[in-house]
Amino acid sequence: MTVKGTEITIIQILSSDFISLTDMTIGFKEGSGLIGKWITNKNTLEYLGIWEKINNPNFNYPEFGVIEQESGVNRFIMSAGQIWKAPMHF
Repeated sequence: MTVKGTEITIIQILSSDFISLTDMTIGFKEGSGLIGKWITNKNTLEYLGIWEKINNPNFNYPEFGVIEQESGVNRFIMSAGQIWKAPMHF
């Protein structure tokens, strides 16, 4: 898919489509740094937690609870690696 001249990667796994967030941020000044800001946002983490509770029967509630509790604090830093350890189902 091309959006405003930027090629966005889409892959399909087991009939689910996945869109590259990294590709989506290439055209912005802050680039992939936007992903870090987005994934550290307390509202984003609350949304992801609700999504997982609804869609992922294997969701690791205790691990996510630790992440969710720390979110919103200035010292909190989130990475994609931490998200995948939770484990979450996107």
